[in-house]
Amino acid sequence: MQPAMACFPRYTPHDPSVPVWCITPNEGGTIHRFFDTSPFSPSGRYVGLTRFPFEDHVPLPGDPARIVVVDLAEGTERVVAETRGWDTQLGAQVQWGATDAQLLFNDMDTDTWRPFGVCLDPATGDRRELDGTVYMASLDGRYAVSPCLLRTGATQAGYGVIAPREHVPLNQGAPKDDGIFVTDTATGECHMVASLARIVAEATPRLDPEVYRGGTFYAFHTKFNPQGTRLMLVLRWLPNDGQQRMHPNVITMSPDGSDIHVAIPASRWVLGGHHPNWCPDGDTVMMNLEMPGEGLRFVSANYDGDDFRLMHPTLIGSGHPALHPDGRHIVTDAYPGEPVAYGDGSVPIRLIDLESGQDDAIVRIHIVPPETGPRNELRVDPHPAWNRRYQRVAFNGCPDGTRRVYVADLSGRVPAVD
Repeated sequence: MQPAMACFPRYTPHDPSVPVWCITPNEGGTIHRFFDTSPFSPSGRYVGLTRFPFEDHVPLPGDPARIVVVDLAEGTERVVAETRGWDTQLGAQVQWGATDAQLLFNDMDTDTWRPFGVCLDPATGDRRELDGTVYMASLDGRYAVSPCLLRTGATQAGYGVIAPREHVPLNQGAPKDDGIFVTDTATGECHMVASLARIVAEATPRLDPEVYRGGTFYAFHTKFNPQGTRLMLVLRWLPNDGQQRMHPNVITMSPDGSDIHVAIPASRWVLGGHHPNWCPDGDTVMMNLEMPGEGLRFVSANYDGDDFRLMHPTLIGSGHPALHPDGRHIVTDAYPGEPVAYGDGSVPIRLIDLESGQDDAIVRIHIVPPETGPRNELRVDPHPAWNRRYQRVAFNGCPDGTRRVYVADLSGRVPAVD
């Protein structure tokens, strides 16, 4: 049963079509992680968040953030840890494992500037440090997958951890010492399951070496599918001369690093698009992709690149889309400059019905903060994320000049998943 939300203030501006509450009404500066993991604990009672120490400038190495757990039943919040392993877009990667006693996030050893994952029981304070880092955990909490979080800022600020420049390794070409890392959360042991060198060499269809000559590869988003049977990697290529566009590929593989495929090739992505995600079936990926002459659309493809198709012929893509297990409903947001946004710094949280073609802006909320940062790394993205029963959605907003987290109740609009 979902906890009642009567302890929290309702969000009412622009007349949301579903009930919405602010779950961080007091101290601001707080975000949930991303659209592909749930900030809700497995029971649905708690929400795990990152609270910034400030919002008016970019953090420096060693600046501490806080890990916050909100109790949706009691209407309370508690700081459960401090971390120096965070950045401005995804915080400390706070997420849950198999139970409410397994809260995962990152920290940093500021003597060595080595980031590491943490497994914490918020109720007891029992804490274990992991050898590897956490980007996304499998739903059963057994494994965490991650790129090198020190390197992610080489392609985009805000998604890794912040360290002094001399402690941030840089790649050349497709290196053998960087790739996808998987950590066993029970033992804490971490190993690289696939190097970038092997991914580039073994991916099917083959990555044309002539296209990628004179540039460098980096691992970016890494994700488990819901079943824990495949991994997704956003593999980015940066030209050394800075003259060409970045080439991103959506790569999938088995969790042991075998069976490497290109699901969405750079030849499609360079036309425009963003935010690939696993579909609930675990075999299909989806994303926003620019279709020539049509604009941004929701598309999907099998993990091996087969069966590429439009998910709907006319619905406009935007933001960070996540599909309900019914295969029918998508929740997504928008960037302020996208066509479905309102042009005033506010954006919709969209509930889309792929069968009927209905596009309902269930919530409208302002997201542009007073300071956005020199590389836009202080922007606020809503990142709407389902709970595990697919009845509630958490999202970020900034309607009053500070980051806050909201929960929308969609139980009257979509079926529950047990």
